[in-house]
Amino acid sequence: MNILDKIMKPKSIAVIGASTKEHTIGSDIMKRLQEYKFNGKIYPVNPKGGIIEGLQAYTSVLEVPGEVDLAIIVVNAKFVLSTIDQCHEKGIKGLCIITAGFKETGAEGAELEKQLLEKVRAYGMRCVGPNCLGVVNTHPDIRMDGCFAESLPERGNIGFVSQSGALGGGILNILKDLNLGFAQFISIGNQADVNAETALEYWENDSDVEQILLYMESIQNPANFRKLASRISKKKPILALKAGRSAAGASAASSHTGSLAGADKAANALLQQSGVIREYSLKDLFATAKVFANCPIPKGDRVAIITNSGGPGIMATDAVCEHGMQMAKISDATKEKLRSFLPAAASVKNPVDMIASAPIEHYKQTLETVIADENVDMIITIYLPFLGLKDIDVAKALMEIKAEHPEKPVIGVFMTKSEFFAKLSDMDVNMPFFMYAEEAADGLNRLNQQRLWMERAEGKMPKFDVDYKKAQEIIAKSINEGRDQLTTRESIDVLDAYGIRVCKSGFAKSEDEAVTIADSIGYPVVMKMTSKTTSHKTDVGGVRVNIQSAEQLRAEYQDLIAKLTEKGLIEGLEGVIIQEMVKGNREMVCGIATDPQYGPMMMFGLGGVFIEVMKDVTFRIAPLTDVDAKEMIKSVKAYKLLEGARGTKPAQMEQIEETLLRLSQLVNDFKFIDELDINPLLISEKTGEGIAVDGRIKVRMAEAQEALGYHCKDGVCACSI
Repeated sequence: MNILDKIMKPKSIAVIGASTKEHTIGSDIMKRLQEYKFNGKIYPVNPKGGIIEGLQAYTSVLEVPGEVDLAIIVVNAKFVLSTIDQCHEKGIKGLCIITAGFKETGAEGAELEKQLLEKVRAYGMRCVGPNCLGVVNTHPDIRMDGCFAESLPERGNIGFVSQSGALGGGILNILKDLNLGFAQFISIGNQADVNAETALEYWENDSDVEQILLYMESIQNPANFRKLASRISKKKPILALKAGRSAAGASAASSHTGSLAGADKAANALLQQSGVIREYSLKDLFATAKVFANCPIPKGDRVAIITNSGGPGIMATDAVCEHGMQMAKISDATKEKLRSFLPAAASVKNPVDMIASAPIEHYKQTLETVIADENVDMIITIYLPFLGLKDIDVAKALMEIKAEHPEKPVIGVFMTKSEFFAKLSDMDVNMPFFMYAEEAADGLNRLNQQRLWMERAEGKMPKFDVDYKKAQEIIAKSINEGRDQLTTRESIDVLDAYGIRVCKSGFAKSEDEAVTIADSIGYPVVMKMTSKTTSHKTDVGGVRVNIQSAEQLRAEYQDLIAKLTEKGLIEGLEGVIIQEMVKGNREMVCGIATDPQYGPMMMFGLGGVFIEVMKDVTFRIAPLTDVDAKEMIKSVKAYKLLEGARGTKPAQMEQIEETLLRLSQLVNDFKFIDELDINPLLISEKTGEGIAVDGRIKVRMAEAQEALGYHCKDGVCACSI
């Protein structure tokens, strides 16, 4: 048995802090448990004893005569630790601590919470909270409303986790209006022990929970969340409202990747890679939940629209197409059958326009006919009030047909008075209804998104044969010199060691050496300064391109030295890199930035000088799978350029995917890499290869020193590799 069953499926509950005082939490929880008709035993615990809500109260949990599965604790924070001791002595394994006054209050409360968790772990208990609203299980065998929300819960198929107690309470209060119900609800509060990941794992194989909703302000363990959610979302939908989207968490990074990244982009990448459907408002969260509560996962993305008005049908068509779904090609047999009963003025193409005079019978026959068409995967049925037809009667007729054909999603769009939706809240509906066609299209898109995720290949993380030792030695040299940022030359050499296609190049410390290298590579060439003190070379004229001859190279070299001397930057100059001149006007970027919570994030997108302006980039959390890399490349608008727009040579997609995967391996092998940019990753006009023309790598010095065995002896410090 899962120990969380003691909390979510208890046979007996002790309410420690139960009260007779009206409008207190201890009183409200007792009332909710009784009003919702909890199927087990309830034991009120209060130092004064007496009778509470008609039940004998005990002065201590140790006096309770029977076994207790769950203790709901509502005592003052200073008594919580001693209460946990008593619960342990009683043999209680499940705790729900409603009490506030812990880490949310500051350092003193955080220390109290730390002690609380130590006791919970030592005693082999599980704990929801502290500082939470409580827990709910609506299953008929349990019927537990162990929280202090104002309204009793509605029965449904949703498992809902809320990090905010007040928000969870507000939602419980409006479930009826939303036409939704919960199977189970957990308010995790400070999530000292039980968190969203715990709930995900607990509900993974619970048939009563058919979809999981999360309200999160933070993700405590991103790696574990990704592992669990990516597995569980293959079985049932996970919808998340992740709050905290502002840029406050973004670092003032010096790399392009770092400056374009940020905490919310990291969270978004994590949710996307985990198969979690992210919503950005409560309205959208529950609209999507309503769709999943009443619709099966479709077999494809072909949508049919039935309407009694042309305008809304066209708007619905636009919305469907904007989501990238297909308008179903209705079969000739279906069209023929529709013509047999619809008036001549009706249109039997998709969208099917029954015209304004359509009676209820036409709605029923049309839906029944269209739903049977093998070319149709999903259906939107639109109703506008005409000729005295009653909206609720049409809805009932549609639900009758839906009950006979549960295999395909059907969504109703009823552009009618709000009273209609109020009536629906009192009915047992089997399909979702919305006011506007765009809402229905959004819902179908979410169903399709879940279908695509469930069909998506798992993905593999290939291990490439690389020169790890060479890369390690290059980084160690920089560390030994006290530099957290590698030079351009060092950065390119590290990329080369990891099998990433870089420009043919050589390093020169003098004008004559530069000419010798250029002669061996072949003109035209590019000359780039490499400096231990100057990061962005273009700002100081440190990049010279399209050098056609030795004479031009000498002139450019002399001019570079003169300008650096003039700006006082000559001292940091290490030398120049002479590179082959790769011809191509498609400049991409790929890189790595580190988020303090989520770890290394990988970026891919449109590069060059416009990267900060266009921001056509996408992010994923490392390590990447081959499927992640493929999706990254396809998800940017610049993908069409890579495909070979206007007669250009198509890019070598597999080689670019491999570049991303090799970068992922690099950052996994050297976890102290803080920032990395390849900008541009130039697409060769000749071969279609993605070639790293420029690179920069920055490390976290303290971590790098520790990882590379940096130590000091007799005043000499070095890495011990």
